[in-house]
Amino acid sequence: MCPIETPEGPNIGLINSLATYARINKYGFIETPYRKVIDGQVTDEVVYLSAMEEGKHIIAQANTSLTKDFKIADDFVTCREKSEFVTAASTDIDLIDISPKQIVSVAASLIPFLENDDASRALMGSNMQRQAVPLVRVEAPLVGTGMEGPVAHDSGATVVALRAGVVDQADASRIVVRATEEKSTDSPGVDIYNLQKFQRSNHSTCINQKSLVKLGDVIRKGDILADGPATDFGELALGRNVLVAFMPWHGYNFEDSIIISERIVSEDVFTSIHIEEFEVMARDTKLGNEEITRDIPNIGEEGLKNLDEAGIVFIGAEVKPGDILVGKVTPKGESPMTPEEKLLRAIFGEKATDVRDTSLRVPPGVSGTIVSVRVFSRRGIDKDERAIVIERQEIDRLAKDRDAERAILERGFYAHLKDFLFGQKLVSGPKGLKKGALVDDDLLASLTQGQWRQI
Repeated sequence: MCPIETPEGPNIGLINSLATYARINKYGFIETPYRKVIDGQVTDEVVYLSAMEEGKHIIAQANTSLTKDFKIADDFVTCREKSEFVTAASTDIDLIDISPKQIVSVAASLIPFLENDDASRALMGSNMQRQAVPLVRVEAPLVGTGMEGPVAHDSGATVVALRAGVVDQADASRIVVRATEEKSTDSPGVDIYNLQKFQRSNHSTCINQKSLVKLGDVIRKGDILADGPATDFGELALGRNVLVAFMPWHGYNFEDSIIISERIVSEDVFTSIHIEEFEVMARDTKLGNEEITRDIPNIGEEGLKNLDEAGIVFIGAEVKPGDILVGKVTPKGESPMTPEEKLLRAIFGEKATDVRDTSLRVPPGVSGTIVSVRVFSRRGIDKDERAIVIERQEIDRLAKDRDAERAILERGFYAHLKDFLFGQKLVSGPKGLKKGALVDDDLLASLTQGQWRQI
């Protein structure tokens, strides 16, 4: 277990993290790996031992000096035996640690020069990395530990190639790869990776994946094709590399205060995007059905400017506190009418007074741009125009993927067919071709691809 990473509050010591390279064995005990040492020679054989089993061995530290042929350089080295630090002869050692970072967790191993840090500050650093908010423009750290790449790769935030191939199409929303490595006989030779664009995370931060490849790039299995939030070219990037001065400035940075330059703000160096989700439901009430509509009582055209015909805000609209997102009216019971209401009923009919405005509005302190709208309907209920449009867009996206896959498979099929036919003599084929003619580029160019199949 990691001796550093644990909460600072009442749960201190109760919640722990698994150390790097550690695993759980079939009996539920935690094991960590060691390399075997035979007569001072470090081998490539790796064994996993639990805390009980490692007490039987003399274990050297990972930073023990080794020669070019992986022999322990010193005659006597510092090692562990039965949880005690002792000095032992190199010939008596039978195991050596895999890496210096195997005693700490992945989060703690991301801190450069961890051995020089105060323990409580290292604890804060390893805990606070998880609180980092993804920035609009991220930057990999200039000083790292080498764990940034594996963490980004294994986090699931990036898009990783499932098999080797060549990039056939690449844009901001998807990557199409023509596979050169066969996964199985029934799998198509096309991999389509749809990127997540401006999705909301559980913490209301922005999940946005950006393509790293271009047309014609040759990729291998496991390569990172697209960056996710807080990654930069496949490396974990939680912040920016900025110039920092440790100095007093007229008392403005007293204790834990900091001063930032105007450029930090104007150039959006530490700006992040947050996505809020708002929902509204139209229910059946005793007085009648609630209705999603643009026809809202006592609201002028200015208040309805962001709504479409169905009464739902359109994507791309810039909204501020109090703006209507979804127009909704709810039936209300009969109540004594004022003379003004009687006049409205006489002019406009029943609808002027029998409903009240229960629209979804932007709450105070929130402003931004609409990035997505989803409409859900119960089965058997007629869908409004906006729901049909959203459904059609999803169908079009799936059809685009299908067409791209079919086009790549067709190209691959005809390329193989051309290689197979080239240099052969005609036995049968379309009308007008002589039997026994040699199949070459000119002959194939004069025929349609459908006629190739007849040959």
